[in-house]
Amino acid sequence: MSDIPFISARDVEDGLSWTQIADALAKGHRGNRASLGDLLLREDGNSILNRAAWIDGQGIALKSVTVFPKNVKRQPPVPSVQGVVILFDPENGAVRALVDGALVTKWKTAGDSVLGARLLARKDSRSLLIIGSGAVAATLIDAYGEIFPGLERIDIWSRTFENAEKLASSGSKSGILVNAVTDLPTAVNRADIISTATMAIDPVLQGEWVRPGTHVDLIGAFTPDMREGDDDLLQRSEIFVDSRDTTIGHIGELMIPLQSGAISENDIRGDLYDLCQGSPGRGNDEAITLFKNGGGAHLDLMTALAMLDLYQQNQQ
Repeated sequence: MSDIPFISARDVEDGLSWTQIADALAKGHRGNRASLGDLLLREDGNSILNRAAWIDGQGIALKSVTVFPKNVKRQPPVPSVQGVVILFDPENGAVRALVDGALVTKWKTAGDSVLGARLLARKDSRSLLIIGSGAVAATLIDAYGEIFPGLERIDIWSRTFENAEKLASSGSKSGILVNAVTDLPTAVNRADIISTATMAIDPVLQGEWVRPGTHVDLIGAFTPDMREGDDDLLQRSEIFVDSRDTTIGHIGELMIPLQSGAISENDIRGDLYDLCQGSPGRGNDEAITLFKNGGGAHLDLMTALAMLDLYQQNQQ
């Protein structure tokens, strides 16, 4: 086991780009579909989540993450979410590498969204609205700034304006103007791309605010009771998901409107496997495209493999 590397941010992050990760995810989705499996255990308000992915011809990964909400109250504080991604050799089952779980999650989450936007958003998009001001929102500023070099403006809206101001003040590595905004309907209406990264249970984004031609990137919802977009938004949109297997029957963003009859499964036009293998994306420049970022261990596997490749290159 001593020869198995543990890959951390200091080993690879200086050499990573959002383009690399988006390209790695696109390449992964041109291959075979993943077999997926989850295991969740809870005890006294704490939990451990294990997510496995096996992609024939690519690899095997197990992401194991603990969530201990009370850790923030410890002295000194301890991260509430901690974990690791284990990469296995698909030929003989041997452990190839351990990769820091937070590092993989950071890059796969925004990478998933910008790949969806690269495939679905208008190429002439000039303005981005980020709804939310947490850690994911911070990565979206740089990820979208790199993937869409024509962006001229990024607006940040948060329920707590001070948090939006703080994030906006960090600016963009691409030199794009970043502003905190208070009027959400107006900000939505002028945006070419909208990315939501909240913990909302009830929809924060209303379809009536969204103008034709917009691309909507929904990230935050990950449980059966969470939603960020309302029924009107879904009904007006051409709907795509990152993976049918990890979204349709698992996340409230789709489960709730499917159960109510607001949309049907036929309204979901495709996932990243379909899009990366040549299926049609945006219908026309006036269409509203909607991409549900659901995550999934297959994305962790693809991202961790890209990090392992970079790590090995750095060791040569």
